[in-house]
Amino acid sequence: MSDVLHLRAIVPPDRTDTVLKALGDCAGATNVVVFPGAARSPQGDLVNSDVARESVNEVLDALRALGVDRDGSIALEKIDLSLSETAEEAMERAPGYGDDAVVWEQLDNQVAEGTALSFSFIAFLAFATQLAGIAALIDSPVLVVGAMVLGPEFGAVAAICYGIVRGRPWHIVQALRALAVGFAVAILITYVCALVSRWTGVIELDRLPTDRPLTAFIYSPDRWSFIVALLAGAAGVLSLTAGKSSALVGVFISVTTVPAAGNFAVAAALRHGSEIRGSALQLGVNIVGMVIAGTATLLVQRAVWAIILRRGGRPRIAGADGRTTLRGRT
Repeated sequence: MSDVLHLRAIVPPDRTDTVLKALGDCAGATNVVVFPGAARSPQGDLVNSDVARESVNEVLDALRALGVDRDGSIALEKIDLSLSETAEEAMERAPGYGDDAVVWEQLDNQVAEGTALSFSFIAFLAFATQLAGIAALIDSPVLVVGAMVLGPEFGAVAAICYGIVRGRPWHIVQALRALAVGFAVAILITYVCALVSRWTGVIELDRLPTDRPLTAFIYSPDRWSFIVALLAGAAGVLSLTAGKSSALVGVFISVTTVPAAGNFAVAAALRHGSEIRGSALQLGVNIVGMVIAGTATLLVQRAVWAIILRRGGRPRIAGADGRTTLRGRT
């Protein structure tokens, strides 16, 4: 039962009854437990509940309207296993499907992590860019894939999409700063390493040959580069909102942002002007394409969910025994 989240709220005593009523009115909330006066910091009543993913936004909106996030505390965590008929019934009563519901507060937290200009973000991006630089030198598609997977830049791209859709300019600014500084530092490190390697004779000026059949796509953007970026951006945002993190690996190995950065650094060190321009264009095409597709995906998801709520949830069908059941539930 991966579509159920566990809610833990510390509620000021004067608002506990109102919170319980809100949970009782929510079709997707169940297993409500109250521990009066159990919380010490902050002080209040501890309220626990299991909430179908489809109803999480409704519950969070109600709790925030009551100021629980300000005067108390709200926490959500995923439940890996729940053996409960009441929880199953709550999921059936809730509108739509869990995979289609975007938990906006959860997404906000995810993208905020992607915009943090931390040491680890820069380090992973620098390692990935250097791998891509080596891949360019030896024409190795295996190292290109490794660099793609290692690069952490998609979190910042997703943050830009989220900021556009939700009207959060600070997310956009933070994400752009992370991308700009992160890639600048990673390219500079790779450039310096390539220069040192050239000066010490490890690599030569002609080390980047004109004919690179396996990795030439890194610095040769075309219409397919943009199409792939669109598909990857849409799939990446969808995997984040649906909680399908495993799908992100496919996104990482579809776009050539990091490989283009690595090729840019090495080409600059070895004075290959055409590859410098091509790599820079490839980098820009990938980021712009992912932002456009990711933003469009969030807008479509929001519109689809609004339609689902207006229509009252998932379609019902009649079973063999004549009973009405929910499509997709057994």
